[in-house]
Amino acid sequence: MTEFAITLEDVQDAQKTLAGVARMTAMEGSRHLSSLVGAPVQLKCENLQRTGSFKLRGAYVRIAGLDPEERAAGVVAASAGNHAQGVALAASLLGVRSTVFMPVGAPLPKIAATRDYGAEVRLHGQVVDETLRAAREHAEETGAVFIHPFDHPHVVAGQGTVGLEVLEQCPEVRTIVVGVGGGGLAAGIAVAVKTLRPDVRVIGVQAEGAAAYPPSLVAGRPVALDSVSTMADGIKVGRPGDVPFKIIGALVDEVRTVSEDALSSALLLCLERAKLVVEPAGASPVAALLSDPEAFPGPVVAVLSGGNVDPLLMQRVLRHGMAAAGRYLSLRLRLSDRPGALATLLSVLSRAQANVLDVGHMRTDARLKVTEAEVEVHLETEGADHCSSVVMALREAGYTVL
Repeated sequence: MTEFAITLEDVQDAQKTLAGVARMTAMEGSRHLSSLVGAPVQLKCENLQRTGSFKLRGAYVRIAGLDPEERAAGVVAASAGNHAQGVALAASLLGVRSTVFMPVGAPLPKIAATRDYGAEVRLHGQVVDETLRAAREHAEETGAVFIHPFDHPHVVAGQGTVGLEVLEQCPEVRTIVVGVGGGGLAAGIAVAVKTLRPDVRVIGVQAEGAAAYPPSLVAGRPVALDSVSTMADGIKVGRPGDVPFKIIGALVDEVRTVSEDALSSALLLCLERAKLVVEPAGASPVAALLSDPEAFPGPVVAVLSGGNVDPLLMQRVLRHGMAAAGRYLSLRLRLSDRPGALATLLSVLSRAQANVLDVGHMRTDARLKVTEAEVEVHLETEGADHCSSVVMALREAGYTVL
């Protein structure tokens, strides 16, 4: 036994429980990331897990551990997506009735998937905190068992099975990088890995706008953030869980933070280079590698925790990622309001090898002179240096770039 809520034996028992339920997901090498880090980098593809994320593991182990009376009462959960789908499928596989509360603004594909997996979906609240309260009230009123997304020993043990698979698939690993929201996945991996291989570094990654762990670790207790803001909704958690916090504080070597630009660039890299659809939270370990590649002794395993990304968010994130990588450039310019002026501008852009995606042309505005027009152009470019050369070409041609 250890001082923690779970042991290696708990994780190994969870692995037996999950046999035939959760897949041993693939490990894919990344040449591009390996060249940046200077050592082999493998991607642990939990985005290819059933329901599209690691969440099935913990949800199934938790529900499987209920006694017959608890199962008869049903289960209830609150989630904006991945945990909702994990609970819905796990409950269906175990023959347990499930109710899942989701925010009113949850992406339609995630709502539909949760229903398809067998849950009754109830939309309540604008943010997850309001949804969480509604789920707890439902549990008190009906006797249904509340399934927490990360703050329960059985859930943490289930998520820890990812760590056992990493050691089996990549026994030479020296660093494991994993996204951190409430902390269940990182805590489970840390217990499994550090017990068997204390030499392996486990690094957690949080979004800068939802980084509750760094101040909490300094304080020595879970500290709630006043607000959270990040595109990575899978790790958008304002307070660490009590169960995982103690484990992470003792066993995880470091918790890093990454910017929104790094997250979007990581998502774009996974799509373009690895041919993998990964949500922003799932791409957070890749964002950490991109941000500071020399900080991770290799071989490195980056855990891609999920791939359930809303298509509309994907569109916005890819555009943001292209801009961060210098692949997308938006400009406003002043030019003479005369016939052929727009065609001349486009010819300059063509010579500069910039691909025009969209053009907006405004001729009437109080800021403009009678003889002026303003044009907004959105361009596809080849990188930061190309962006600079495009701007220089426009200025050399006499245009005012705003």
